[in-house]
Amino acid sequence: FPGREANPLISFSGVGYRSSFMAFSADAPIDLHFGASVDAYQFVPLHRYAKTGEPLDNITDWALNKFVTHYGKAAKITKNDIFHYVYGVLHDPVYRTTYAQNLKRELPRVPLHPDFRQWAGWGKRLMDLHIGYEGVDPWPVTRTDTPDTKARTAGVSPKVILKSDPDNGTITLDSETVISGIPTAAWDYRLGNRSGLDWILDQHKEKTPKDPTIRERFNTYRFADHKEKVADLIARVTRVSVETVEVVEAMKGAKRDARTDQPREDGE
Repeated sequence: FPGREANPLISFSGVGYRSSFMAFSADAPIDLHFGASVDAYQFVPLHRYAKTGEPLDNITDWALNKFVTHYGKAAKITKNDIFHYVYGVLHDPVYRTTYAQNLKRELPRVPLHPDFRQWAGWGKRLMDLHIGYEGVDPWPVTRTDTPDTKARTAGVSPKVILKSDPDNGTITLDSETVISGIPTAAWDYRLGNRSGLDWILDQHKEKTPKDPTIRERFNTYRFADHKEKVADLIARVTRVSVETVEVVEAMKGAKRDARTDQPREDGE
């Protein structure tokens, strides 16, 4: 990522993962353990860069020829299309189940499904959602604010709670604010070992550093300073989560490479 050029990446669970297999996309470097502390995640960007800064295709001509040979020149497949296709396939629940053991031992292998455009379209839709999550239309959630008179009388911020309740479709931010009207399906979209919504809550908790020097000099984060941004982000990630689940559910009924329809013998 040498400059400001757009360079999307596909991230996926590394070999030997222990939490659920996951795929995600971003347009900047990501933390090695961002999905789960017990797992590492590998990523492959659309481009590599020469020492001169020149962008190089990370999808080889050999790979493009494989797709063109299989689907025909009339399909007019580009390398960007292949990138989106792969992202779609990595979200396929049937693929993940069929090759669960293989994915733990080696890099993902990509099947060639009958309808290339359908899978590439799904992959592009998911990538647009996951990279552009901050710009999607917020889900129409309901926000209820009830003043915490005890905290206000004491001149302190409301008590931070940051707890989700999927059964009731609510998230409690603090002792004053509850967000409701969140579809249960929103919690079905998971990033590693937690849902996207719970990932937001975990990352915005107030945590006291153990090191006394760090605690004294740098313990300045307060949730109250970021509350409005978090409330907005929850509504947008709800949209991303619900629409991701809809795409993944649609994948279940799609036609596939015949070898993906049945569980494989160990090692195949």
